[in-house]
Parts: sequence; C-alpha cells; structure tokens
Amino acid sequence: MTDIVFVLNGPNLNLLGTREPEIYGSDTLADIGAMLGGKARELGLEIDFRQTNHEGVLVDWLHEARSTGAKAVLLNAAAYTHTSVALLDAIKAIGVPVIEVHLSDPATREGFRHLSYVGMAAVDEVKGLGARGYAVALEKAAAL
Repeated sequence: MTDIVFVLNGPNLNLLGTREPEIYGSDTLADIGAMLGGKARELGLEIDFRQTNHEGVLVDWLHEARSTGAKAVLLNAAAYTHTSVALLDAIKAIGVPVIEVHLSDPATREGFRHLSYVGMAAVDEVKGLGARGYAVALEKAAAL
C-alpha cells in the first residue's frame, strides 16, 4: 500500500463552476484539485486527481488503484452513482477502500438520486458540503 489516494470524478464534473452553480457551487474542478493537493501535502499524502465522462474509464481507474496499491479512492461518480452496477462490482472487487463524495446531498434531490450503487460498497460517504467535502473525505482516507 502507498500513500497515494486516487480522486476520481465522473461525468459532467468538468463543467463545475458553470453548471448549475446554485446546486454545485462556483468552484471549478481545477479549483477543487488545487485545494485538495494542498490538503494532501498537509496530511502527508499524494493524490492522483482525474475526471472522465466515461463509465468504463472509471472502472479501469478503480482497477488501477488496486494494481498500484493505492491507500484509498475518493469517488464522485456523479450520475453513475445512481445507475452503475459496473462501478459497484469494481469497488467490491478491488479491495481498496472507496469513499463516496457528492457536492450536493442526493437525499434532498430528485427521487432517482436517492439510490447509490457506489454507496452499497463504499466504506464511507461525504455529501452536501460542496467543494469542502473533498477535503473532509481526504481526511477520512488519511485515517484509514
């Protein structure tokens, strides 16, 4: 195991800062990555921060977290949270702790967002804290 934490972001998160800021805030994904890089240094960790709009790429990256011996994965699977059995199966298969991250609180939103396949296998979740939620999740990963 290494002190690397994968931070994986799913579809449409590349549009943060302009996409529905009343829900997701005004921070861009680059802002979040920069903030998290500083937090990682404070905690003695390294992060590998990535974003994709493709489900299979997220699955491949989860497998990569296993093969590189990552300490943990912070996963904001975005809409795939609520639809992807493939992500659920990958999380269960890799043996690396996954912490689910959401900028908003899905439980307070549309009914279809209440189901989380990611949450069925994640060791913890952070939701509804905006960009700060990533830092909270990284602190949880550091404590594992």
